[in-house]
Amino acid sequence: MYLRRFANNTKRVVFLGMNPGPFGMAQTGIPFGQIAAVRDWLCIEAKIDNPPNAHPKRPVTGFGCNRSEVSGERLWGLFIQRFGTAEKFFEEHMVMNYCPLAFLEESGRNRTPDKLPAKERERLFAACDEHLRSIVQILQPEWLIGVGDFAASRGRETFKNPPPRIGQILHPSPACPASNNNWAGKATQQLEQMGVWNLRRGLRENGDTNPTLSKNQSERQDRRL
Repeated sequence: MYLRRFANNTKRVVFLGMNPGPFGMAQTGIPFGQIAAVRDWLCIEAKIDNPPNAHPKRPVTGFGCNRSEVSGERLWGLFIQRFGTAEKFFEEHMVMNYCPLAFLEESGRNRTPDKLPAKERERLFAACDEHLRSIVQILQPEWLIGVGDFAASRGRETFKNPPPRIGQILHPSPACPASNNNWAGKATQQLEQMGVWNLRRGLRENGDTNPTLSKNQSERQDRRL
């Protein structure tokens, strides 16, 4: 649903994450897929089946998951604040992941792709690099923005010469100390300094400082009142 709805045109900017988090994309199938943002802003909600052999400490309950992915809450929250509606954001932007797979240790702890054994990492990166090339070929972005060090480094390794131009923003994870104080402001400043965003883009273009709800979001809110 996400790709059919929002990836049906070329994009000026693609934001690239690392891989699914256990409480985000692992639950919704959408990068940085914090439940509330996916349901209420992207207006996507569907039944998510529990996969066979799911980790007992990390069950997949889909939109019934009662935990929030902080990284997704911060990332989508920035886009909500700046653009107001999903339709406006996706006119020129897309959010994708370098790796579509989640890795869990026996304890249930999330293991990121860069922490895999070397042989496994080599095979995985080869497949994910090809996946990333396909994304860029289809969406034809001017900018590929790595969300964090890992995604940016894979972008630079995969595309040694532009296009696309490779940029990087601070990862919104609470595990990164610098992200726990005004992450949205820091990421916005980084994007503006690179020239990816400027003061005339997003909501600032027309002077609107109050994000508005889409029709579907308004209807959802009305039903909850």
